[in-house]
Amino acid sequence: MEVILKDDVKGLGFKNDIVTVKPGYGRNYLIPQGMAVIADKSNKKVVAENIRQAAHKAEKIKTEAQAIADKIGDMTLEIPARVGETGKIFGAVTTLQISEALKNKGIDVDRKKISFDSEVKTAGEYTASIVLHKEVKHQVKFNVVAE
Repeated sequence: MEVILKDDVKGLGFKNDIVTVKPGYGRNYLIPQGMAVIADKSNKKVVAENIRQAAHKAEKIKTEAQAIADKIGDMTLEIPARVGETGKIFGAVTTLQISEALKNKGIDVDRKKISFDSEVKTAGEYTASIVLHKEVKHQVKFNVVAE
C-alpha cells in the first residue's frame, strides 16, 4: 500500500514522501493518526504542487540546517553524570542531556532529532547522530564524565 506522509515519521520517511507500507500499518495506524494519506492520483498531484511551491522554503531550511551542522563541527561535549566505582552511570545519558549541552554552547537542536547507536550507560566517549534535515545529518562526539 502506498501512502503519502503528512509528517516526518522516524524510521519510515519524511513529510511528503511516498512510501510503501503494509496495508494494516497504513490503514490502522498512519492514516487514523493523521500521519499519512492514501497515495491516489489526486493526492499525488496535490503533493507535487505543494513540493513545487515549498522548494524555495526547503532550500532556506536546508541552508539553516547546514549552518547548524557547520557550527557544531567537530565539537566534543562534556556530559556530567553520577558514576559508580566501576564506571557505570546511575541511569543513562538521554537525548535531552545532549540537547541541553548543545543549548549551553548556543546551538538549539530539538531532542527528537538526536539519536544514539547504543544506550549510554558507562563513562567514556560516544557519538550521537543528529538529523537536522533529510539531507543534512551530523555526528557529534560527547564524553560522559563523573560529576
